[in-house]
Amino acid sequence: MVRSVILISVCCLMLSGCSGIKNIQDLTYIVSIGMDYDEEKEEYTVYLQGLNFLNVAKQEGGKSAEPVPIFVASAKGETLNLAVRKLYKVSEPPLYFGHVKTLVITNRIVQHKFQEVVEEIGKNRSIRPTLHVVTTDEEIEEVFNINALFNYPAVYTVLFKKDAYEVAQNEIRPVALMNFLREYYEPMNAAKLPAVKIDKTSWKAEKDYPVLYFDGYSVFQNRKYMKELGFEDSLFLNWLMEKYIAVDERVDVEGKLAAAVKLESPRLKIKYDEDSPTPKFSIDLSIRTDLLEKVQDISMNRLTSLVEEEIKTKLRTLYLDGVKNKIDYLNAGEKWFRMHPEKFADLQKTGHFYLEEDSLTDIEVKVQIFNFNSYKSNQ
Repeated sequence: MVRSVILISVCCLMLSGCSGIKNIQDLTYIVSIGMDYDEEKEEYTVYLQGLNFLNVAKQEGGKSAEPVPIFVASAKGETLNLAVRKLYKVSEPPLYFGHVKTLVITNRIVQHKFQEVVEEIGKNRSIRPTLHVVTTDEEIEEVFNINALFNYPAVYTVLFKKDAYEVAQNEIRPVALMNFLREYYEPMNAAKLPAVKIDKTSWKAEKDYPVLYFDGYSVFQNRKYMKELGFEDSLFLNWLMEKYIAVDERVDVEGKLAAAVKLESPRLKIKYDEDSPTPKFSIDLSIRTDLLEKVQDISMNRLTSLVEEEIKTKLRTLYLDGVKNKIDYLNAGEKWFRMHPEKFADLQKTGHFYLEEDSLTDIEVKVQIFNFNSYKSNQ
């Protein structure tokens, strides 16, 4: 009898402990937040993207032929919190922000209210630091209403792309909030956010089928927005600075296609001039390469030399664009200021950008071609 009473009491305690947990269908799960800003009215617009989780779960086991509805809500307010507040009263089941994966901000926010938004997001305890952040010049409501291919739900679009440890092929990786903020608050390096665009012509399913893709970077330096970097330069920079990225590269001879190669993740080393009062450095770059196809009959030595010259030219062009726009794309200043705190303090007093055209003294590129498609090449 006593044992029965104890058992019943334990069961009651366990049940009472779960009484506050709500079922998945009792909440409106928000997966993306969008933000825009009207400079004339000094007013924010907040967008929330909610998905039907039951339909998403069915996709894992067997794809449903029925289109998956996307729910997008919006509200305006003088502050972000006041705008979101208006959506609580019109949202039942109640809103839940614990599974927000992506923050989409317009270029108007980037140019006029970025610091305020970053601070507000950074201190919000409901938002995870692994949240992905992207910028856009598209209408956010249109971005949020685009499904993935084959009518897959929006959670299969690039907005929710996982930053997994697998090789990304000719594409820009997403950026987590915590990684971006770590670079954003550094005094001597660049921070980057992917810019998402809508492509309306590449895919068709009886009619045009719009898809989302990363079209480049919004670039920041020393907590200031600097410029938009186009896709090709962003892809090259992403390949240079990140791991697990491979890019295909064309090789031309006298303006005509001679070959195509795949460049795997490079090893980049920066060597500093210790006597210089500002960052002055050379670069060593070693690259493992696969030969995808040869269109012209050229020797492997000639091909290797052409690839090295092409990479060297691209790197210097990107560097000079950074100097012109006061951006340290290669993050050359980051390690330097940690190694030379006194020189950094003196440099800060001048208020000048720390890179000049001749700060990059030399570039050495070494390319090794290992494979010709699936066959080993002669070394």
